[in-house]
Amino acid sequence: MPSRAATRRKPAAAATDVAAPPSAGRVMSRRNLLPSDRIDRRQVSVNLSESPLYWLARRGLLSAIQLAAGVRLREDFHRAGHTPQVSMRWNVAPPQLGPRGAPPAYDPGLAALSARERFDAAVAAAGPGLSDILWRVVCMGEGLESAERALAWPARAAKLVLGLALDRVATFYGLK
Repeated sequence: MPSRAATRRKPAAAATDVAAPPSAGRVMSRRNLLPSDRIDRRQVSVNLSESPLYWLARRGLLSAIQLAAGVRLREDFHRAGHTPQVSMRWNVAPPQLGPRGAPPAYDPGLAALSARERFDAAVAAAGPGLSDILWRVVCMGEGLESAERALAWPARAAKLVLGLALDRVATFYGLK
């Protein structure tokens, strides 16, 4: 009978050592089209992890600074808790501290509050006419064409206005 040491397996490789499958980073879903958008089908496959910002940046329509400003604005938007909640929060309640207990190192409420203040200040820095396109495209991930339709803008105007808005947000965040 072999000893325990002889039958012990080698430790598994770390997750960073394993090659990622070709579809890594892609979250595919089926999305129903609106009746006005239907061409020859009712549903399309959508990569949910691809945002309009990255799509525009990959095609050379946004600079690296504009992309960084948009990503930072979206992060503040999500940290502030502005996204719609579709289910229950399963976060553990913070422990009750006694009279000599140390304060928690990280307070999610303060982080959300400071993110909300940064987000509101960045949107205010962009200006009232540019905040609509920031909210729709950067924060909510809406496509440029649907944002143009919702805002009653002419075709291809959203790219130009989004670029201007992201320039102002980049100035606010100190990226320029």
